Amino acid sequence: MTPADSPSATPQNVVPTAPGSSRTIIVKEYDFFKVVQDYLDRAARTINLADHVRTILSQPKNELIINFPVRMDNGEVKLFKGYRVQHNNLLGPFKGGVRYHSSVTLDDVKALAAMMTWKCALMRIPFGGGKGGVKFDPHGVSKNELQKITRRFTHALGENIGPEYDIPAPDVGTNSQTMAWMMDTYSNMVGAANKQSVKGVVTGKPVASGGTLGRAKATAQGAVYCVIEWAKEKGFELEGSTMSLQGFGNVGSHLAVILSRMGVSTVAVGDHTGYLHNPEGFNAHKLQDWVQAKGSIQGYPGGKAITREEFFKVKADIFAPCALENQVGESEGKSLDCKVIVEGANGPTNPAGERILLEKGVDILPDVLCNSGGVTVSYYEWVQNKRSESWTEEEVDAKLEKAMTRAYREVADFARQHKVDRRIAAYALALQRIEAVYKEREIFP
Repeated sequence: MTPADSPSATPQNVVPTAPGSSRTIIVKEYDFFKVVQDYLDRAARTINLADHVRTILSQPKNELIINFPVRMDNGEVKLFKGYRVQHNNLLGPFKGGVRYHSSVTLDDVKALAAMMTWKCALMRIPFGGGKGGVKFDPHGVSKNELQKITRRFTHALGENIGPEYDIPAPDVGTNSQTMAWMMDTYSNMVGAANKQSVKGVVTGKPVASGGTLGRAKATAQGAVYCVIEWAKEKGFELEGSTMSLQGFGNVGSHLAVILSRMGVSTVAVGDHTGYLHNPEGFNAHKLQDWVQAKGSIQGYPGGKAITREEFFKVKADIFAPCALENQVGESEGKSLDCKVIVEGANGPTNPAGERILLEKGVDILPDVLCNSGGVTVSYYEWVQNKRSESWTEEEVDAKLEKAMTRAYREVADFARQHKVDRRIAAYALALQRIEAVYKEREIFP
């Protein structure tokens, strides 16, 4: 079966220099960082952003590349390449996930770090943007090796992270266990007197280790609040509607489960092992249990295996890409038959696909807004750690609902008033808030 997280266009294409020539040129087809910069430029023009602010935001503040050794289970020493990009900390500490994936690149991490800056500003969270990653396949190592890689990476980062400076969180290929290892490693680097005061160095931790209730489902829960607001705006009845879902990890699985309680039936699903279709609808809870036990949807008996091309042609009211960036290109945009796209992943829709979908009248709830529930609840976790408090899940959900609803309405209002799509509206609102602070504080010295 075709992997769900393989891009719609291959990242590189080999092109001969001339007929009969054996020499080739490697042409990169998709530059995620440039895509994000282009959105920044469009939003900047929409609000007449000050040139010096645009210049500052065009590149990250810091780009760290770390090569660190790990002794594997067989005794072999392997060298791993890790990244931490700190884009902007004007509004607060750098904040962003750590990704474990074999395709991690510096440019992708730069793009994701920049998006975190916009998310935090849009959600009115006192954080800046950061992102990290280690280039390897987390499924190809043992749990013991995974722990060693995580601890060595954290140790190598050293004072480049901290609860008041840069706060990592889970992302693709990492989870609450990863964060527990990172926190424990960091706490053993600061000295006995400070061990208890640095729990906030990471968020997305297990609840028993200082995490918050509601964090595991936070990204999906935030997306659901956006879907609810969209349905109200459009007069759309969620009860009895259908959804196709790409990516069945943390975000995708929780999205399917939460929406199933509201009467939304998931009829097609895909992950890195392939795609399944069930016109009667999957049992989201059972599929989630299967994936937690088996690691993927592969072999799940409740659906028929289909190709990637067939998956994108499945008719559904909602399409939720929750895998990796650059999944919905020109061909996928033409194939999709849906009313709204809910971007649970970062950058899943590329500009060519987006243009086609908008021309078709498909609404797009952009990643910068739609999946910002994760960082919002991460902020709540950080606050609880600082105050030595523990909030109930009801308290967390109520705060998140209020924050997401407000942000959705602000983006929708801006889009209508300025006649731009929701993505540019979200970027523009974030830029306005950052620009206001730069104008007040000016440039040092």
